[in-house]
Amino acid sequence: MTTELDTLLTALYVHVDDRLKTPRWRGRPPRLTDAELVTLAVAQAILGFHCEARWLRFAHAHLRPLFPYLPQRPAYNKRLRAALPLVKRVIRSLAADTDLWLDDLWVVDSTPVECARSRETVRRSDLAGWANYGYCRSHSRFYWGLKLHLICTPAGLPVTWALADPKIDERQVLAALIDNEPHLAADRPGLLILADKGYISAELDRFLDQHGVGLLRPSYKNRGTPRPGEALLKTVRQLIESVNDTLKGQLGLEQHGGRTIEGVGVRVAQRILAMTCAIWHNRTIGAPITRSL
Repeated sequence: MTTELDTLLTALYVHVDDRLKTPRWRGRPPRLTDAELVTLAVAQAILGFHCEARWLRFAHAHLRPLFPYLPQRPAYNKRLRAALPLVKRVIRSLAADTDLWLDDLWVVDSTPVECARSRETVRRSDLAGWANYGYCRSHSRFYWGLKLHLICTPAGLPVTWALADPKIDERQVLAALIDNEPHLAADRPGLLILADKGYISAELDRFLDQHGVGLLRPSYKNRGTPRPGEALLKTVRQLIESVNDTLKGQLGLEQHGGRTIEGVGVRVAQRILAMTCAIWHNRTIGAPITRSL
């Protein structure tokens, strides 16, 4: 591992161990602490290991100085799936610990999270009833899985996110994300959200207006004059495309390998945590903002 990555993982471990104390376990305490588990999961995502078996073989061979105890694959998989609430707390804690957290400009978009391809896999999957068929415009094909809805700042810092059935309207998911945590918008007077044409809706505009949130998205060419600032929207919209490219290209979101609701959820959160951790660390040490890890 490089010195930079070693420093990042050490800083992450200290942050989680100091600020996110978890209740004590009944009986014998685990040999791998929650802070070590989160740090190990982030290292796996950043180093690009999609297979847990290969990752743990690498960890046992190279990471012994950082982790005195490393579990075998069944124990690691079980602990990781159970750690989804903890991973979400770490994402929020790291994001809120940066000067980017109170940015009053958000960017929202959705991207497919494929979970299966063959019809037999779809039929037998534990995700049946949660995942569904959707259409991926960038690849011009249908897929079976979920859709990741991500709200982030222009710097790429995740604010909130959700996994949803790809047949659910994007506008409904955005409204649900705002309604689920209204304090996020309330803490940012004059909040403006940038979106694409998929979020055009008079009902959504009224909902966001009630929460004091503005929405800027492209107008249809045959419907009135463009909104103020719309000419700059295309350039800013490329920011979230680079965020999705980081999640899929560098952090392996498309090779998540999850086969259950908890498995997919924690593996998506693991990638988001790795990206959040990189931004948090860069801001802490004063390095330039970058979405490339």
